[in-house]
Amino acid sequence: MINLRKIGLLVMLATLFSAALNAQPDSCHLRISLLTCSAGEELYSAWGHTAIRVTDKLTGKDVVYNYGTFDDQDPLFLANFTKGLMLYSLSSYPYTTFLEEYNFYGRGVIEQNLDLPCNDKQQLHAALRLNDTDENRYYQYYFHTDNCTSRARDMIVRNINTKIAFKETSPAKQPTYRNLIHIYLNKASMSWSKFGIDILLGSNLDKKSSYINATFLPDYLMNAFDSAHTDQGPVVTEKKVVLDIPTQAGKNSIITPFIVFALLAAVIILLSFFKQAWARITLNVFDITFFLILGFLGVLLVVLWAIRVDDVCRNNFNLLWALPTHLPIAFVMLTNKTWVKKYFRVVLFLTAATAAGWWIIPQQFNAAVVPILAIILVRSWRRAN
Repeated sequence: MINLRKIGLLVMLATLFSAALNAQPDSCHLRISLLTCSAGEELYSAWGHTAIRVTDKLTGKDVVYNYGTFDDQDPLFLANFTKGLMLYSLSSYPYTTFLEEYNFYGRGVIEQNLDLPCNDKQQLHAALRLNDTDENRYYQYYFHTDNCTSRARDMIVRNINTKIAFKETSPAKQPTYRNLIHIYLNKASMSWSKFGIDILLGSNLDKKSSYINATFLPDYLMNAFDSAHTDQGPVVTEKKVVLDIPTQAGKNSIITPFIVFALLAAVIILLSFFKQAWARITLNVFDITFFLILGFLGVLLVVLWAIRVDDVCRNNFNLLWALPTHLPIAFVMLTNKTWVKKYFRVVLFLTAATAAGWWIIPQQFNAAVVPILAIILVRSWRRAN
């Protein structure tokens, strides 16, 4: 005969046991998300930013881990920057401080919650805290290979056991690193910064970028995580705008490098056919100044090629027209010596060859180089005769 009292007691004990289990603290008290910030007005912030947010429900801490900290007050900052020795570091601070900073600068923030197993969250959190110590926080910053965004990506991917599969969504025409950089500079109407970057950075920037390598840019990393999966499903379970500040498009200006140099080329080419004394004097002053500047630029390109620890300034084909030899020649170009005329014949040939090989030289030149080549061609022709 069934004892109803015993059955009732067993049911009550099972209910209490289940309640006790449910009352246990959640072992997955960590929430980890990726923060993607929109571009800023300064050149260093033109590509946006990425950070990692860790919220601990057990302790109540809400911390942002930011790999984009640097000290521009260091007296050696400019010298080290020139050499490519840019020391960045990881810093951590409250999420509220992070939002206040980006709200102050008028930059939007998008958050992606990452659905990871509990042990992966704990492991990643431990790795971030270990990295956030004086002996581990510093690293050498390289713009397109090891920056604040790629560091955040690598910390997530390399410090969890779960394998994240990123969906390959590269366009049919694979972009170069220069193409990717141009997208943001064009959007911000930073034509002069684009011109400077194109002059100083060599052909290594014209290598094709794979889909995963393009995630050194914050927007590309955000999109990569949007389509990423694990064996359990999508990595991003929630995506929301936490600071809704539309990115302000840069103000277009007609004073672009191409317009400036095109107008200069038109004036100089026109003056080159004048016979008057004032025109010859003006062109003499211009030639000395122009070729002196080109010579200084050529020396700078060679120095950057030689001293930088990274490879972004190497193999720079802008040296085909910004010849370092222009520097000493500028001081003797008015002597009309035979060897000076021969020098400018070589310059004329080299410049013509550069213009003819515009599409086959393995480096994308800035459009503003076209009128500069035109000036070199005309003034070299005049100096060679």
